[in-house]
Amino acid sequence: MKKIVCIPDSFKGTLSSASVCEIMKEQINKHLPECEVITIPVADGGEGSVDAFLSALGGEKMLCRVFNPYFEPMESFYGRSGEDIAIIEMAAAAGLPLVADRPNPSQTTTYGVGELILDAINHGAQTIIVGLGGSCTNDGGCGAAAACGVEFFDQNGQSFIPVGKTLKNITRIDTSKAKQRLLGIDIITMCDIDNPLYGLTGAAHVFSPQKGADSNMVLELDEGLKHLASMIQLWCHEDVSELPGGGAAGGMGAGMVAFFGSTLQMGIETILDVVKFDTLIQDADLVFTGEGKIDSQTLRGKVPVGVGRRAKKHNIPVIAIVGAIGEGIDLVFDEGISAIHSINPEPIDFSIAKLHAKENLSSCMDRVVHSLLLKNKVSS
Repeated sequence: MKKIVCIPDSFKGTLSSASVCEIMKEQINKHLPECEVITIPVADGGEGSVDAFLSALGGEKMLCRVFNPYFEPMESFYGRSGEDIAIIEMAAAAGLPLVADRPNPSQTTTYGVGELILDAINHGAQTIIVGLGGSCTNDGGCGAAAACGVEFFDQNGQSFIPVGKTLKNITRIDTSKAKQRLLGIDIITMCDIDNPLYGLTGAAHVFSPQKGADSNMVLELDEGLKHLASMIQLWCHEDVSELPGGGAAGGMGAGMVAFFGSTLQMGIETILDVVKFDTLIQDADLVFTGEGKIDSQTLRGKVPVGVGRRAKKHNIPVIAIVGAIGEGIDLVFDEGISAIHSINPEPIDFSIAKLHAKENLSSCMDRVVHSLLLKNKVSS
């Protein structure tokens, strides 16, 4: 093999995309020292998106003081490339790790994400790429909208900042101030799923349990999002009820469209276009990709499937290296994935597996590359 491309997502909670790339390259070159290995750290909108874009485009990280998911001050960041492009990952201000041992999607806010957007605009950004993913929130993006000037009113005419549990209290929405602030700003929102805002496949039912919601809270949050959709229809004249991706990041996908006039697109597609992936792989023999867990959600637009679909057009095989293999993955083989390997030698709880992720990934890559070489010898 003369050329291999490594383009994995991060293994959330264990390894960054850049770390995964480094380990993959090390093991490939161990067996194939003459092979050209191209590494592309990527993210599909969530954690690591800023680093991925800055790696591809060049630029710098900008530090910014914002509110965290519980309205407490914290230092966050976003990326700036050139004079007028900003890259924001919502996880930097509303990510699940920020709530540590107190997850509660009925009370957390995306307000800090809106503050990042405003800071980017104040520093000259004309194009803002917002990556959704890894959130601890379920506020439909209302917090971010409020930070940028959207006003929400309750039945008493009082202005307030809605969170998951208080979405039901919205009776009026005024976007006039926000429209003035955002005038002339092009906002692109990346999301890695196509789930709708509410319902059995929506934000609350599918994702809020991962953020700490019990069964009763799930129902409450889903009703809140359904109510928000009706208020957006009434006051913003946007129908987000069945918007693909509207349920991303606790409904922020819908909020970005309704309150920011943003377009939604799959994050991995944006990344692949930026790094000119189709050109890079034209003479490649093999592509490695991966993520923390491959399951039915992967088919909704996550990194491995995005990579697989592009590589399939060039008839280049793709091997997915993952932390865990979940249910409902059979169809990924129709999307350009040739093989899947878990780094864990046996079924094991994540709390333990994450402690050995680095060495397990290294060992897995060693075995996979060794087996590829053996297969080539047998074939010849």
